[in-house]
Amino acid sequence: MADLRDAHWRKSTRSGGNGGECVEVADNLVGVVAVRDSKDQAGPVLAFPPRAWSAFVSGVKTATLVH
Repeated sequence: MADLRDAHWRKSTRSGGNGGECVEVADNLVGVVAVRDSKDQAGPVLAFPPRAWSAFVSGVKTATLVH
């Protein structure tokens, strides 16, 4: 697992007003993007290669939601 001591965690600016159900992302680390539950900051962390995280975010931004 990556060393997360220098992680700068942030929430999306679009996460306000949803009752605290947010994820936090640390993308300032070398070679890894870390993701955690904002309500359980001492809990588990998912780690992604930066290219995979970028592809995920790009896909979310361009996705069409089907209801």
